[in-house]
Amino acid sequence: MSEKTMESSGKGFLVLLLPISFLIIFLVSTWRFLLALVVLIIGFNIWQQYQWQQWCQRVNPVFHQLVRENQGKITPMDLAIRGSFPGPTAKRYLDGKASEFGASIVNAGSGSEVYYFITASILGNILDSSEPVKTLSAQPVTTSARSLLAPPANHAVVAELEPEIELAPPANHAEAKPNLAKQLIFGSLIQSELAKRLNVYSSTVYKRRNDPDFPEWTRNRDPDGIAWSFSEKTKEFFPVEEL
Repeated sequence: MSEKTMESSGKGFLVLLLPISFLIIFLVSTWRFLLALVVLIIGFNIWQQYQWQQWCQRVNPVFHQLVRENQGKITPMDLAIRGSFPGPTAKRYLDGKASEFGASIVNAGSGSEVYYFITASILGNILDSSEPVKTLSAQPVTTSARSLLAPPANHAVVAELEPEIELAPPANHAEAKPNLAKQLIFGSLIQSELAKRLNVYSSTVYKRRNDPDFPEWTRNRDPDGIAWSFSEKTKEFFPVEEL
């Protein structure tokens, strides 16, 4: 019984040893070819990366021009049309730039994406369209300190003065809400005022102000159903007159 067990284990070892032996023989006889193949693949990848970097340097001026013309909003189709190259290549290029500059990518529907690149000039336009920051007036500092040994105030006098003090009535929120006529005192609204009126963020108005459906979008969100249009010249928003 033990001899049969040893014989079966020996056969199993030979079955395992034969493939390993063939593999070693194959590697010894073809290692030069395999090494050359690995070096060729690595060299090809390095060459492709070099070619891509050179191509990106040629496309960078086109990209910078589109950023200035479209105020930071670019789609792969815009870049592909301007540069006359395939759409997947344009998308790969924009993905790299978005990762490099931290751009925002918004899905515009139907599988298309819009890339938003914020530059200093675009940020300046946003700040110019916003309300100026109100500076708080400095409070006067009292230089005279109250003496610790001074007698406490007369509570009787305070009690007599308390009935004469009247609390101001609570502010009416309806009156605090800006009226449209007051807002349109100059015939237009700035970006932050329109954003408050539409109950959206100022950045949302900035992103959508050049869209063709911007008047209809503002009409749906305006409390009075008024459509608004953006003037590129004055950087202000004007109500659209109904015909």
